[in-house]
Formats: sequence, C-alpha cells, structure tokens
Amino acid sequence: MESFIFDQRQNSKKENLKMNIDVLEEINKKGFVEEEIDPTLDLFAEIEKLKKEKNAIILAHYYQEPDIQDIADYIGDSLGLSQEAAKTDAEVIVFAGVHFMAETAKILSPAKKVLLPDVKAGCSLADSCPPHLFKKFKEKYPDHLVITYVNCTAELKALSDIVCTSTNAVQIVESLPKDQKIIFGPDRNLGAYVAKKTGRDLVLWNGACMVHEIFSQEKITKLKERHPNAKFIAHPECEEPVLRMADYIGSTTGLLKYAIANPAIEFIVATESGIIHQMEKACPDKTFIPAPPNNSCACNDCPYMKRNTLEKLYLCLKNGSPEVTVPDHIIEKARLPIQRMLDISAELGL
Repeated sequence: MESFIFDQRQNSKKENLKMNIDVLEEINKKGFVEEEIDPTLDLFAEIEKLKKEKNAIILAHYYQEPDIQDIADYIGDSLGLSQEAAKTDAEVIVFAGVHFMAETAKILSPAKKVLLPDVKAGCSLADSCPPHLFKKFKEKYPDHLVITYVNCTAELKALSDIVCTSTNAVQIVESLPKDQKIIFGPDRNLGAYVAKKTGRDLVLWNGACMVHEIFSQEKITKLKERHPNAKFIAHPECEEPVLRMADYIGSTTGLLKYAIANPAIEFIVATESGIIHQMEKACPDKTFIPAPPNNSCACNDCPYMKRNTLEKLYLCLKNGSPEVTVPDHIIEKARLPIQRMLDISAELGL
C-alpha cells in the first residue's frame, strides 16, 4: 500500500514536471500560453476579481490597445510606469507593455512577481543596441558618463551611470556639470534632440525606434495642408526633419498634456497611435489625427506593443505566467542608474 502511494506521488511529480516543461516550451515558442476562453466570459469582471485574489496591479503603457488601457490601474509613459513600479504595495505586477518595461519593474521591485502578457512583446530600439557591442563602444570613451534611454535591456542599464526617459532626458543632462563628457544611447534621434536642447556635444549610439523612424515628412506636409489649423505634435524619437515641422515636441505624457491644455481643436499626432485613446477620452470635443508613416498604413502602430491583448492579460493573471525575471547580479548593477533617474526626477518635480 505504501509503495502504491509512493508511486502515485512520483507519477504526479513527473506529470507536473512534464506540464511545466510543456508550458515553458509553449511560452518560448509563442510568447504566451494559449488556452481556450469561454466567449461569454466578462473578461473585465474576471480580471478585476483576479486582481483582488492575487493582490495584483496592472500597469499599462499609453501605446496598449484601448481595452487594456481601460482595465489598467495606472496608465502612463516610461517615467510614470517606473515610478509606479517602485512604490506599489501589490505582490504581483502585470505589466501591459513591452519586455524592457517589465524588466525595469522587476529591477525596482525584485521581491514582487512581474508578469508580461506576451514575452515576445519586445522593442526594436532595445534590439538595436546589443549590450556586448555597447560595452565595446563604451570602452572607447573611458572618461565619459553613460546615460541610457529606458527603452533598453536590463543588461544595457547595468552598463549605465544614469537612465533617462523622454520626459526627463533634457533635464538630466542639464543637471550634470557642463564639462562632463556624455555617451547617450541607444536612440540617436532622442540623443540629437537632447544635444540640440542642451547645447552639449553628446556621443550617440546609432539606434532608433522603428515606429518613430517611419513617419513620412511628405505625407505629414500634405496632411497639414488639408488641416491648416491643426497643431502638429511629435515625440522626440522622431527624425529631425519631422521634429522641425512640429508645433510641440514632448514625451507621450507631454503630448497628452499639451493636447488637453491647448485651445486648438485639431491635432496631428506623431507617435504610436495608442495615445490617441487617452486624448479622445480627455478631449471628446477635439479631433486627433495619427501622423501617417511612409507605407500604406493610415497610422503608426508598434507591432510589439500590440502583441498584448485583453485575452492574454487575463490568462497571464489567471495562470501566473509568463513571468519576467532578471538575474540578481544584473538587478544589483541596473538598479542604481534607474534610482538615480528617479531621484533626479523627484528633485526636479517631474
């Protein structure tokens, strides 16, 4: 009898191990665990119930699909999301964004479980700066301080002195002594904008975001002609010829605040089109037109941001996976430059 019970336990362990391996294989292959969902299920209600059961918080970037933005506990850009991840009391953080954002949350809250609805929600900008190549690049400038844009991998943050976002990049550079030599990466467009605004001679890594690189200057010019009273607002990750046309340049949050405060009733928006959902909610009497890219699409969506869906978010919270982890030695090195950013931002009231 005892032998039979022992055999049952052993078989159960083997079955659980096989199941866990199968789950990991599916996540590695697809980026998420696929599971049939009852089409009559109220996902909003189920997610709210699971949040309470698991003491979880949902942090969502402005570029997520509208349903995810509407169910989130906090919606923001990279700076705001980092600040929320650092101070939350929740035991579980569901990060509806891209992989580097979930990594940042894990670095700031290493004791918490951090989930990402689809781990293949990557970032073209982060991919444009492999850490091993950046390390060699950094070695060429031993007397330079390294500032990296938050849109990069945990490994790259660990090679940095200070992390920044588009909200605070200019102010962080300006907070440093004028004779301080600086490497700025990985976004060359944001770096060039910061250099122009601060008058500093920055050494730039040659990286870029696919979403902000493909706005068509010609199509935007024609769009402005059709909407002569519209304000053209742009994210600083856009290329310089596009930025020259802008009435206002700012971070995602900056664009939203400008649209709310400005009396204009039409806006052409040059950033990922997900932000327009919040603009329309805040200003239902205004019209927001996504700036056109140089392809056949009407607007510019990030394919990585849009990998997350409400269904994947529900399954992720229900099953507790996919989970984003960061090695302890990377957390230790990457936390300091992120914390420096948060401290400087707090001092500047950002």
